[in-house]
Amino acid sequence: MKVAVIGGGIAGVSAAYELARAGVDFTLYEASHRLGGIIETVRRDGFVIECGPDSWVTEKPWARELAVELGLESEIIPSNDQQRRTYIVQSGEMVAMPDGMRMMVPTQWEPLLSSPLFSAEAKRDYLREPDQADELKAAVPESDESVASFVRRHFGDEVAATIAAPLLSGVFGGSVERLSVRAVMPAFVKMEREQGSLIQAMRKVAQESSAAVFTTLKSGLGTLVDCMVATLPAASVRLGDAVAGIARSGKNWQISASSGATEFDAVLVATPADVTRGLLAPLDAGCDELLAMEASSAIVVALAFAPEAAATLRIPHGFGFLVPQSFEREAEPQLLACTFVDQKFAHRAPRDGVLLRAFFGGEAAPRLLDSPDDGLVELARQQLSALLGSLPEASFSVVRRWPRSLPQYAVGHLERMARLEERLRGLPGLKLIGNAYYGVGLPDLIRQGRAAVRGLVFPSLLSR
Repeated sequence: MKVAVIGGGIAGVSAAYELARAGVDFTLYEASHRLGGIIETVRRDGFVIECGPDSWVTEKPWARELAVELGLESEIIPSNDQQRRTYIVQSGEMVAMPDGMRMMVPTQWEPLLSSPLFSAEAKRDYLREPDQADELKAAVPESDESVASFVRRHFGDEVAATIAAPLLSGVFGGSVERLSVRAVMPAFVKMEREQGSLIQAMRKVAQESSAAVFTTLKSGLGTLVDCMVATLPAASVRLGDAVAGIARSGKNWQISASSGATEFDAVLVATPADVTRGLLAPLDAGCDELLAMEASSAIVVALAFAPEAAATLRIPHGFGFLVPQSFEREAEPQLLACTFVDQKFAHRAPRDGVLLRAFFGGEAAPRLLDSPDDGLVELARQQLSALLGSLPEASFSVVRRWPRSLPQYAVGHLERMARLEERLRGLPGLKLIGNAYYGVGLPDLIRQGRAAVRGLVFPSLLSR
């Protein structure tokens, strides 16, 4: 069997790694000159800087399983949850979210009721939610709904705007008014179906689990990619080799790339949704509408302060802050969030050093993609200084732009994906993987890549 993998992001590399483990002949095509997609780690002067995601959600096991398999168990580190505090910017000030919050759901009453983040009315909405458990359970909608609608049913308008909107924008860069709750927050939907009250359900989860919320690698997530790539035959990886077309050739598939045309028994497409649309259009025009989805861009600006530069900084204790977006097009582009990296994870900065990662996304990002690095650094520094106090010039900075990197799972997303899968059954030997389908997080993409290979390859091996 001979397999083509198109796209060298984490999903494509995970698929190639699984193919190599199975001893299957494959070719991995990547249009750029590096593998890993938005996973990239910069190591400099004692700092470990993630240019894309900085961790994975601990409760999803697939990234940890892969790291252990690759011999990286000693590299696995948890987030410093003893100082896990997130701030929300209100009226130009950072206000701490109450202790015990899991997303927008409280697991403790006292911190919530004493918090200045919420009005008295919002606190009453929280207090009423457990008493409405049976009513909420009975009223679960039959069809998908937006995240905003879901949160409002439980906690009201203020919580949806104050907590849910900035939290979900920080992950997806999109609007909670359009994001699908079934695709984006499946665990919460399950809690509602089974128990009605999210507060009651989340309290049980908090009592039963003491694991840190996030997990990463001591040397950075780039190590995970590097270790997988090290297992791939060099001749099987084609960097700078863009695929221009996919066509049927009898029972096989023909891939037309910069390097020429080659036939394969099967194809795994791990490209962004808009690229995938172009590749599938000649094969099945019906896939085009199902793959048509908005995607938001992200810009990461990391500011590293060596100990001498960091001496005057007064960064509050916590993981960072989120900024609710105003969506005023004439206004200056706003920061979406900032992570206090050296507090969130150990081994990210030299002793007494400070590492901040600022994010622009959503409506602001497209207006900034063409800005020069120094302009983005200065914009980030100015907006951070307004919240954290005057920041000195960073010892060094790292800027990354990720255009259209975050697909928006709009309401009805899972139903559209089910219809897409049905159409793909008419194209045997072709599978789609990546963040446009069933999850954008690192564990989800690793699971997709490896599962696609197992479903494609191992039945063939067993039938020999």
